[in-house]
Amino acid sequence: MFLRNALKVSLIVLVAFALATVTYAYAANNTVPASTAGDGAGAISGYTVNGIVYTLDAASPDKINKVAFTLNAAATVVQVSVTGAAPYQSCAIVGGVNVTCTFGTEPTVLSATSLRVIATQ
Repeated sequence: MFLRNALKVSLIVLVAFALATVTYAYAANNTVPASTAGDGAGAISGYTVNGIVYTLDAASPDKINKVAFTLNAAATVVQVSVTGAAPYQSCAIVGGVNVTCTFGTEPTVLSATSLRVIATQ
């Protein structure tokens, strides 16, 4: 009886040792490539808008056809609103600073309360 129990215990220990060895070998083969992580901060400054020119619709002069202006720094995306709210109109940018926004749906001069320019580099 003692021999039988000793054999069972030995077999269990041997199986546990084999599983531990295989698990260690599997874990030892893992590789993780180098990576980079970081944290940083930078100042966000606004744009200065100069030389604003509104062009009225030739057929209906109570509507604004387009607005053009110059930014003090280069931008890659510019959108505007002349009503101070949505909808915003995407603009064409030449040389990073010269912006022309032609309205798809022309706002009326009466509804134009403010020029809101949203720009990013």
